Amino acid sequence: MGKVTGFIDFDREVESYRAVEVRINDYDEIFSGVHDIDHLQQQGARCMDCGVPFCQSADGCPVDNLIPEWNHLIYIDQWREALDRLHKTNNFPEFTGRVCPAPCEGSCVLAITNPAVTIKNIEQAIVDRGFEEGWIVPREVTSRSGKTVAVVGSGPAGLAAADELNQMGHTVKVYERSDRIGGLLMYGIPNMKLGKDVVNRRVDLLRAEGIEFITSTDIGKGISMSELQEQFDAVVLTTGATKARDLPADNRDAKGIYPAMSYLTANYKSFLDHGHTDEGEFSAKGKDVIVIGGGDTGTDCIGTSLRQGAKSIVNFELMSQPPTVRADQNPWPEWPVVYRVDYGHEEAAVVFGKDPRHYQLLTKSFVKDGNGDVSGINTINVTFENGQLKEIAGTEKTWDAQLVLLSMGFLSPEHYLSDDAAIELDGRGNYKAEHGVYQSSKEGIFTAGDCRRGQSLVVWAINEGRGVAKSVDAYLAN
Repeated sequence: MGKVTGFIDFDREVESYRAVEVRINDYDEIFSGVHDIDHLQQQGARCMDCGVPFCQSADGCPVDNLIPEWNHLIYIDQWREALDRLHKTNNFPEFTGRVCPAPCEGSCVLAITNPAVTIKNIEQAIVDRGFEEGWIVPREVTSRSGKTVAVVGSGPAGLAAADELNQMGHTVKVYERSDRIGGLLMYGIPNMKLGKDVVNRRVDLLRAEGIEFITSTDIGKGISMSELQEQFDAVVLTTGATKARDLPADNRDAKGIYPAMSYLTANYKSFLDHGHTDEGEFSAKGKDVIVIGGGDTGTDCIGTSLRQGAKSIVNFELMSQPPTVRADQNPWPEWPVVYRVDYGHEEAAVVFGKDPRHYQLLTKSFVKDGNGDVSGINTINVTFENGQLKEIAGTEKTWDAQLVLLSMGFLSPEHYLSDDAAIELDGRGNYKAEHGVYQSSKEGIFTAGDCRRGQSLVVWAINEGRGVAKSVDAYLAN
């Protein structure tokens, strides 16, 4: 390594976001946009010569990023070489460097006793510099196989599969049912975390390299799978897990209760179409907003409703507040289940004076006004005894709410496409295919990403997109 004692000499210091007071007034990326090279080289120097880099293992990075190598390369000021190493395993580091929760940092060997290396910051800085310096340009595909592949779905798994297959020489066409390419990257993740110029920049590169993109086309409805199979030598399904988990409490039919992704999609489509978020039913302006469920999507709902001018924001979580340090039953190198303050929590605390999260709350029923609109939520506190949920008598409470967002994860992909394709589903309702093989129950149809493995991370979608491309390439070679 460049500095053998770097992990002793330097403390962990993450790159700061823009000031809360500034960023809550716009939908620009929360990142400052300025990378301090000296700071990053110092942080890269903290990467210790650990021998076995768990950061790029199964517990760390799903795409096996060569993290110690590019940490060392930026320390010795070899940024172009670092970018080459980064792109060897990750098709879209500008996405993961912004939105990935960084499981690599959770399994960093240094994190056994000290704060982890700022891997995510360094990854983003490498690829951002690559674009700034003009190092990232369309790659020429010099020969074509004569084989054609249709990719259904243009999220991270679909884009990664298309990218790999195109570079292998196959002719690739990507179908997207929405009006813009990107899937979850375009409408599911707010502009504050992932600017759509960043997504479009990469899509434009893929288009320049020969991939064709077809929008506003819903395979399984507008075009049948049998038609698609007649036109292409192979089909890859990367439709995501878009069937949201619901909350069937009393008065669930009240107006103003929405799945989180419906809320985010409507608002960011409006923003891209008209320059402002939704000003109708999906607007949080002047409303008491309650977000049920945590995670990244819950945080995104908090950040969005705050920018829309919500009167108040509360976030319900069923589980207890995580500890500030790893629990004994959560050892390294597992993902550390600890208390974190994400961008939305920080913003809400500045605006409203406190963290919006309330733990161990169970929704008993929704309250509906005379017009059929939601006006509140009835809750009770709960505890868990021997793994069983137990309500705490006397803790009943009614909360005001005119907008309720359900952020409780996803169950499976929608099934109209799998029904049309006549492919088997697994026990959870996902498209059935073995990891590493990706072949569905029907010859010539492959599947990858959240629609196969269930709701997961962008980086896992990229992993599966790369993997399915290898399987399709082998199939086409026979």
